[in-house]
Amino acid sequence: MSPTYPILYSFRRCPYAMRARLALMVSNRVCELREVVLRDKPQEMLDVSPKGTVPILIDVDGRVLDESIDIMLWALRQHDPEKWLIPEQGSVAEMLALIAEFDGGFKYHLDRYKYPERYAGVDAGVHRYEGALFLKKLNAKLNATKYLYGNNVALADRAIAPFVRQFAGTDQDWFNQQPWQPLQVWLTAFADSEIYVSVMQKYPKWESGSAGVVFGRS
Repeated sequence: MSPTYPILYSFRRCPYAMRARLALMVSNRVCELREVVLRDKPQEMLDVSPKGTVPILIDVDGRVLDESIDIMLWALRQHDPEKWLIPEQGSVAEMLALIAEFDGGFKYHLDRYKYPERYAGVDAGVHRYEGALFLKKLNAKLNATKYLYGNNVALADRAIAPFVRQFAGTDQDWFNQQPWQPLQVWLTAFADSEIYVSVMQKYPKWESGSAGVVFGRS
């Protein structure tokens, strides 16, 4: 393991970590991936980011990035071969605003729809309804273009899709029955994409003192 690689603490199924890995993969940023188990977080990870959430990236200069969008932007601003930061329509600021909307309101309802047992007095059906309002907005955008900001994939698509996938998977039959064909096609294309399959490869739990795995295209 080269000591010059950035370190990425990740958890395979976390949608925040997914989108960070997507950006690192497309930008050809090779890093040392340390797969963690969230119920048994390594002390090294907590030492660099006490909030204890993934993803966390430590650059070779020691700088710590512990927000997934910051990691995406860090990678793409160095190398953006698919032009995720140059949408066919709209701007980076507009994409970031839509992502923030989903990270806020949509994620709130997603958590209570998918994990109602974690929240007192929650009706999962109410939160499915509220989350669906966000998805209708995406479906309307996708009714006009193949992706959210034109006919080419961009930052917003890759940042939001992991969360939509989680919502859809909570009750796949229900999701498939909704009148959202553009959204369903978009999500299927994401789940079937080569890059998604690549970043969802399984890795063993990282153990303190051991080397992580080399992640990304060298």
